[in-house]
Amino acid sequence: MKAAVLKAFGSPLTIETVPDPVLGTGEVIVEVAATKVLAYAGEVLSGQRNYLLDLPAIPGPGGIGRVRSVGPDSTHLSVGDWVFCDPTVRSRDDAMAPDILLQGLTAGGEGGRRLQNYYRDGSLSLRQPVPTENAIRIGAIDAGDAPRWCALGMLLVPYGGLLAVGLGAGETVLINGATGAFGSAGIAVALAMGAASVIATGRNAEVLKDLGRRFGPRLRAVQMLGKEEEDRQRILQAASGPIDVVLDLLPPAATASQVRTAVLTVRPYGRVVLMGGVGMQGGADLGLPYSWLMRNCITVCGQWMYPPEAVTRMASMVRAGLVKLDQFAVTSFDLEHANEAVAHAATNARPFQMTVIQPT
Repeated sequence: MKAAVLKAFGSPLTIETVPDPVLGTGEVIVEVAATKVLAYAGEVLSGQRNYLLDLPAIPGPGGIGRVRSVGPDSTHLSVGDWVFCDPTVRSRDDAMAPDILLQGLTAGGEGGRRLQNYYRDGSLSLRQPVPTENAIRIGAIDAGDAPRWCALGMLLVPYGGLLAVGLGAGETVLINGATGAFGSAGIAVALAMGAASVIATGRNAEVLKDLGRRFGPRLRAVQMLGKEEEDRQRILQAASGPIDVVLDLLPPAATASQVRTAVLTVRPYGRVVLMGGVGMQGGADLGLPYSWLMRNCITVCGQWMYPPEAVTRMASMVRAGLVKLDQFAVTSFDLEHANEAVAHAATNARPFQMTVIQPT
């Protein structure tokens, strides 16, 4: 089969013929119909992000496809089923603290790296092997809609964070880093979950204005100007009441101060969930005041990705019309132009824009 292969960090992807995946026990082979290219994929492929991806490898986390073959442990999946290939692979031999691998992207540590020895290759190929539990049915779709269904990958990340802190209907959510792909998707998810209002923070005034037009009066946009205390006061002034939940999705280029600005606006007994990349490339770590955390009974939660059942729930939210995939603009490339797709994703990283590769 054809695949895009990364042989060395900093080198272009090479499109070549590789052996077809061989079905093993405990896994499924999926015919890949479409896979989203991350806006920062170029930083991963260049080595800039220092991700744990052993080479050579076929990159590409997640995707939409149809089941080609199933193993003996499958009891519900059938050949031809449309599935989301969940890249969040968890080890099966420790239910309390499983190691995590993002298949086709990075390991979460040395344990995840051992998983990567087997589940090395991602979705930039005609066919991909995934663990049985990671091929999650999304119901029947038209083949032409597969690229738009790749938006699940963006929606699921903030959804995982909001599930982790138990967002309830009628609550107020602050999304820190709302002008990015995951942050803007988080606005749509929070509103679909019943948030009374969402406070969206970011530096780009033009994007914030567009988000306001897109989501209406339940969204309150606050431009961050870089002065911690002043930014915090503007957030509090924009809120219609106490802020129940803060979801941080800032990228590695952001500072700890930008995170702290948002976190310290949460109400007493409020919840904070950290899902961004601040500090991963050096710089100061997040410093929160001990006495403030303790006396205000603040819950701070770190969350990487989302629980397995989140995919099924999100697909149901899409089918119910609570989250609308037609708000995502899609630019598609074929596999032969994978390098062009990576470049396009980097320069077209605005909210609700996706770059997608369709291998077949």
